[in-house]
Amino acid sequence: MTTLPSVVTAIIVSNVLLSVLGFKNQPFFNKYQFQMAKIKAGEQIRMWSSGFLHVDFNHLFVNMLSLYFFAGYVVYSLGEMKFLALYLTSLYLGNYLSFRYHNKQDNYTAVGASGAVSGVVYSAVLLYPDMKMMMLFFPIPLPGYVMAALYMAYTIYGMGKQRDNIGHTAHFGGAIAGLLATIAFVPGVIIESGFTLTILAATLIIAAVIFRRKS
Repeated sequence: MTTLPSVVTAIIVSNVLLSVLGFKNQPFFNKYQFQMAKIKAGEQIRMWSSGFLHVDFNHLFVNMLSLYFFAGYVVYSLGEMKFLALYLTSLYLGNYLSFRYHNKQDNYTAVGASGAVSGVVYSAVLLYPDMKMMMLFFPIPLPGYVMAALYMAYTIYGMGKQRDNIGHTAHFGGAIAGLLATIAFVPGVIIESGFTLTILAATLIIAAVIFRRKS
């Protein structure tokens, strides 16, 4: 993946430009972030626009770095248009799950591309089940499905705490969308990546049980 696909470049540039504008312009940030009461009042654009805003540079960097590393694999397997469909579907479903989960919290706010990025990460791991990844503080290669499971465990923890403005619930919804879209586009992964799919699906089922208990 030596050359970053144009669709991925466009998404990263859009996230950087809009996020930086949000850092510098609080009214702009407030107008387009995920805000439960405003969405209930009919401002549906927030379901999309919040996915291009971030809390700070660290939040933006982590999401864009993850996208940079994983998106090329998905584009290579699916093509640019299907990748874009997967990305946007993951973004929306992630925010839709947030909307359902926090529906009674009118003051709930969140931003971030995490839902869309989660969909891309889960898709990449499913498409390339032999993928190995490392964490900076644990520099030992681990199977992609292990990393995805750990990531979802962090998401479940974040859903319960909600001490930041990061849309943790969107991680869960985005991962579901990423898996379903990948299966729809490449049905063969059900057989070819059966073990990995089982592990990834199990993490989502656990998250779904917790989601239902708290919704």
